[in-house]
Amino acid sequence: MSISSAESSLRASGNRFVRACLRQPVDRTPVWFLRQAGRYMREYMEVRRHHSLLDICKRPELASEVTITAAEKLDVDAAIIFADLLLPLECMGLDFEFQAGEGPVIHKPLRDAASIDALQTTRASELSYVAEAIQRVVGHFHGRLGIIGFCGAPFTLASYMIEGGGSRNYVETKKLMYNQPGAWRKLLDKLVAVLREFAAQQVAAGADVIQIFDSWAGALAIPDYRDFVLPATRTLVREIQGLGAPVIYFGVDTASLLPAMRETGADVLGLDWRTPLDYAWRGLDYACAVQGNLDPITLFADPELVRLRVHQILAQAAGRPGHIFNLGHGIVPGTPVEHVQAVVRFVREYLPTEQRHA
Repeated sequence: MSISSAESSLRASGNRFVRACLRQPVDRTPVWFLRQAGRYMREYMEVRRHHSLLDICKRPELASEVTITAAEKLDVDAAIIFADLLLPLECMGLDFEFQAGEGPVIHKPLRDAASIDALQTTRASELSYVAEAIQRVVGHFHGRLGIIGFCGAPFTLASYMIEGGGSRNYVETKKLMYNQPGAWRKLLDKLVAVLREFAAQQVAAGADVIQIFDSWAGALAIPDYRDFVLPATRTLVREIQGLGAPVIYFGVDTASLLPAMRETGADVLGLDWRTPLDYAWRGLDYACAVQGNLDPITLFADPELVRLRVHQILAQAAGRPGHIFNLGHGIVPGTPVEHVQAVVRFVREYLPTEQRHA
C-alpha cells in the first residue's frame, strides 16, 4: 500500500529532505550525493587503510563513523548509511568477496532452478548490523538531517547472483529470465522477502527514507522490464511504503525506462545525467518527486562551469516541489572534495529568476 495521508503529514512536518521526497514545499532545494562517503575522501581512505570494505559495513561503529564524517564534511541535507548492495546475499546462502580491480565476485553463481530453490529467506536478522549503524547515525544527528537506508533492487541483485559479478551484456541473467521464467519469478520473490525484512529493520532503526538501487536496470528493453522486473519491484516498493517510509528508486542509463519505473509507485525517481531534468520530469507528468542529476565527472571541471551546470539543473526544476539535488551517479575516486563542497554552496546560493529580479 502507499503511505497513508496521516503518515505523509507526519513526515512532511520534518526535515526538508523528507518533505521534498513527498513533494511538499521546502525553504530551499535539499542536496546530498550518491557515494558521498567514498574513496575520494581522505578520512574514508584512512579508515580503509585498516579495514576492508566488508569489515566497515559489518561494524556499526565504523559504518556510522564514515557516514557521519562525510555528511558533516559536505554539509548536506541527508546522510545515507554506509553499506553494500550485496550484503543480503550472504544471509541467503550465497557468499561473495571483493577482489582488487575486479569488484564483487560470487564464486558459485546461480544458473538453474535447483540453486535458486536452495536460497534461504529466513536469516535477514543477520543483517541487523546495518540497523545498528543507522541507530548510531540517528542518535548523532537528532533529526538535523534526513537519514537514508537502502537496498538493491530485485533485478540488480538477481543479476549479480546469476552473472557472478559485473557484466557487460547480462547474457546469463537474460537466458534464465527468458528460458526459466518460473525459476526467475521464484528468485525475485525470495529477494523481495529478504529485502522487505532488511528495509523494515532500517526503518525501525530510524531511517526516514529507503533508496532502492536498480543499478543494472538500464540493460533491459522496456517490454522485458515490464514483464520480468516491474511486478516484483512494485511489490517491494509498496511493502516499504507500508512501513511509513518514502522510497527513492534509482537506476543508471534508464531514461527510456522512466515511465515504466514510475509504475512502481516510488515516491522519488533518481535521474542520471543523460536526460535533461525538466524533460524527464515533464515526461513523468510531475507525478512523483525527482532526484538528480549532475554528471559526476562535471565535478572535475573549473568551479565556474560546475556552478553553471548546477544552476542550469535548478532552473530546469523551476522551484517545483519535489526536487532533490544530487548527481546522476556516484562520486568517483579522485574527485576534488572542495568541488563537492562547492556544489552544496552553489545549490544554496541559487535564486529563481523572479527572486533575482525582485
